[in-house]
Amino acid sequence: MYLNCHSFFSFHYGAMSVKTLLETAQLLNIRKLALTDINNTSGCLEFIRQSSKFRIEPVVGIDFRNGIQQQFVGLACNEEGFFEINRYLSHFLENEIPIPDRAPAFNHAMVVYPFSKKINFNLRDNEWIGVRRDEIQKFKFSAWKNKSHKCVAMITSTFRNKKDFNAHRLLRAMQQNTLLSKLSVNEQANCNDLFVDEKSLLKIYEEFPILLDNAQKLLNACAIKIEFGKSKNKLKFTNSTSEDIELLKKLSYAGIPERYAGVNEEIEARVAKEIELICKQGFCAYFLINWDIVRLARHKGFYYVGRGSGANSIVAYLLKITDVDPIELDLYFERFMNEFRVNPPDFDLDFSWKDRDEIIAYIFKKHGRQFTAQLGTYTTMQTKAVLRELGKVFGLPKAEIDGLREQLFNKSQADSITQLIYKYSEYIFDFPRHLGIHAGGIIISEKPIHYYTATSIPPKGFPLTQFSMLEAEDVGLYKFDILSQRGLGHIKDAVQIVKKNQGIDIDIHAIPAFKKDPKIKYHLKNAKAIGCFYVESPAMRMLLKKLEAETYLDLVAASSIIRPGVAQSGMMREYILRARDPERRNYIHPKMQELMAETYGIMVYQEDVIKVAHYFAGLTLAEADVLRRGMSGKFRGREEFQKAKEQFIAGCVAKGYPDAITFEVWRQIESFAGYSFSKGHSASYAVESYQSLYLKAYFPLEFMVGVINNFGGFYKTEFYVHEARMSGATIHPPCVNNSEFLTCIYGSEIYLGFIHMAELEQKTAQAIQEERFTNGPFTDLADFTKRVSISVEQLRLLIRIGAFRFTGRTRKELLWDILSILGNEKKSIPKKELFETPVKQFQLPQLTYDQFEDALDQIAILGFPIVSPFTLINPELLMPTLTHNLMQFVGQVVEITGYYVCYKPTRTVKGDNMYFGTFIDQKGDFFDTVHFPPVAMKYPFKGSGCYHIQGKVTQEFGFPSIEVVVMQKIELRKEVLALQD
Repeated sequence: MYLNCHSFFSFHYGAMSVKTLLETAQLLNIRKLALTDINNTSGCLEFIRQSSKFRIEPVVGIDFRNGIQQQFVGLACNEEGFFEINRYLSHFLENEIPIPDRAPAFNHAMVVYPFSKKINFNLRDNEWIGVRRDEIQKFKFSAWKNKSHKCVAMITSTFRNKKDFNAHRLLRAMQQNTLLSKLSVNEQANCNDLFVDEKSLLKIYEEFPILLDNAQKLLNACAIKIEFGKSKNKLKFTNSTSEDIELLKKLSYAGIPERYAGVNEEIEARVAKEIELICKQGFCAYFLINWDIVRLARHKGFYYVGRGSGANSIVAYLLKITDVDPIELDLYFERFMNEFRVNPPDFDLDFSWKDRDEIIAYIFKKHGRQFTAQLGTYTTMQTKAVLRELGKVFGLPKAEIDGLREQLFNKSQADSITQLIYKYSEYIFDFPRHLGIHAGGIIISEKPIHYYTATSIPPKGFPLTQFSMLEAEDVGLYKFDILSQRGLGHIKDAVQIVKKNQGIDIDIHAIPAFKKDPKIKYHLKNAKAIGCFYVESPAMRMLLKKLEAETYLDLVAASSIIRPGVAQSGMMREYILRARDPERRNYIHPKMQELMAETYGIMVYQEDVIKVAHYFAGLTLAEADVLRRGMSGKFRGREEFQKAKEQFIAGCVAKGYPDAITFEVWRQIESFAGYSFSKGHSASYAVESYQSLYLKAYFPLEFMVGVINNFGGFYKTEFYVHEARMSGATIHPPCVNNSEFLTCIYGSEIYLGFIHMAELEQKTAQAIQEERFTNGPFTDLADFTKRVSISVEQLRLLIRIGAFRFTGRTRKELLWDILSILGNEKKSIPKKELFETPVKQFQLPQLTYDQFEDALDQIAILGFPIVSPFTLINPELLMPTLTHNLMQFVGQVVEITGYYVCYKPTRTVKGDNMYFGTFIDQKGDFFDTVHFPPVAMKYPFKGSGCYHIQGKVTQEFGFPSIEVVVMQKIELRKEVLALQD
């Protein structure tokens, strides 16, 4: 009878999660019901999967609507019916067109039209009229009363109680962007759309019990069963499974001589073992699809990094899916795949942000849009945004809305309206508000995607599922991760820039040579890594210096121990101590020394957990990986955790270890396993870091240009420009005769690109570039205006940034020249002249020029000054202390002038706010600061600029930092302030 139930996946409408809906139905002793969210199937798979736990038989469907206007409800009779209604809805979502009044002729789905709808067509056998609870009186006097055999009770169930309905109204007002008091009745549900028990329905429909009977018959005609946990990914890459197996073997063995100088028994045994298990588990197609993707990337010249636990596989290494040698790093295949693992291996393929879309387009073309989709995510209601939106809905003024977040911690002082806002912000917290796109997840299924979900088309044009990664994994659709990162872009661009600027060809994939290079070792040990992938952040550079990292394995370890949980547990500090002092390397048992010598007795990687469980406790490698997964954050607190502990302890007892040793080793595993990182993952990152470090060490200027042009690094563009200057480059503002759209380099001269001019239109920049490439450099401003169509406003921007400095005229003179050249025209119009017409020159009075004008214009147009920011403050305020001599003042209070770079907020154990800051000194060197809670509260950061800092110099492992006591932002010098006015 319950044909029309809504969850909160009816975005900005429903008020219950899928689980809450099922719990409510169970309490009311409902045995069968249909989930029919509005134009959405996000909750369907979870509804089907969870329903048996509540002893409920699930039916799934879709409430087809245009806005809030219900057109009809479609109910799937079976899996084919679910496919039909998903495919039908997808057509309208993908094309963004209204849903028609009449449903198509479904073969495996039922259709219920609302009683209130005017029906001017004959109903098919599978079509019905749904009479709501509040429409019974109208039904009595309608023509449909005499056709009651085609009518059903439409039991719309959206709310449990009045509070749900109130939440619904708030959600509707938020979506409509209107005050709650002005929300139209036509834009909200009926307050009587409540879940009620069958006894209540019998009373409501007592005059027309046939409506309930027909509704139950309709519901009984629908049933859906989907097998969860079994792979539904594409089964074959070639024409058959046997061909897949042969191709995988062929490619793997062909890759051995390319990866290894000589073949030994260990390599052969590992390859044979992996191929056997891959084939046994049915993952051949999965490997071959990943191989096909990276094969295309190599063919196109795209740089990529294969990472994730997949880096533990030698087959992946031989197929060039990854560049991490699992033999060299002693990586366990069982971390990646084992007989207990039903889901396929985990590959994350990173591509440059410039290349990723082409890779995705290839995947969709190769495997068919019918079978391929991007994974969705749920953008949810979060506290800050919900408070703001509810504040608007209740009509609060902006000042009060801004204060809602602060007052949250003192609710007792709030007025009644604010109390309501807090009450319902908690009620709807984490509700899904709309679909988003997963960072890189793509699914490729054996059956058409619409057997599992409806799809929409986001702006980039690829179908998007209505469920997330979690539902996909539950149903057996395992994703391919095609991710984007800027690091690969700057490496690729830097290699090309070196070729253009110096004529040198670089083999950026010579990783074995990079690992031995003394210059790279120097950069690694001294943390000279600004711009380098994964190792440029203040925290990572600090760690590298403290570790005195010199080797590939040092970098791999650093990538793992920097993770938050490790640092907070104290294990990072202990690792540094042991790395620097061999005397501290204590081992609880000789076997642990044998297993943990590489990491000084500390479990750094997830593989270490496997290693200890296998060799120390005697578990099989597959069982050890089950233990690792049981201890991960995802499973902690569940029975898997306790089971893992019992299994480990039983193994140690069998080995005869004393209880004290057994429980201490378990404690170490327990404290680290939930935060540890896959060694293969860390190793993959480290490979890319080495490529960046090589370019930084040998071609620093070209490398920094590559970084600048790819954006998206840890720091703002300003600091990469600064780093280029520190490396010996001369930095020039944009120039119409030398700059391109992106930043470019000639020798050691770097010209910033037009792209950095915030208000310069891209078409203007391209027109300048094309004209110069076609007809040569511009001779002066008049020549420029004759050849390039440009508005006066855009021309003034170019003059202010110094793009015509080659003319020898000042900016003020050039601004006057616009009048003599263009007169009152608002735009230049290019024209070819047979004879050059001289521009009339006017005798101008002596125009003043101030050296600070350039810096102010650079800040206004580029967002940062090209000159030193320290020149913009009173020189008397510059403190003599510099970064390079901080170690001389350890334990002393110093005063230093710093230019703000960034800060990282964190919280103490008590929950108080504190910060870690990063600044540049007058010489351009970075230094770090610590701002404990009292100081953080009293002396907050106030944005970009120079700061006077007073604090105590501390050091740890030879790395100095300043514990700030006082911090004040320094005002610009009077001359600069006068120019601003």
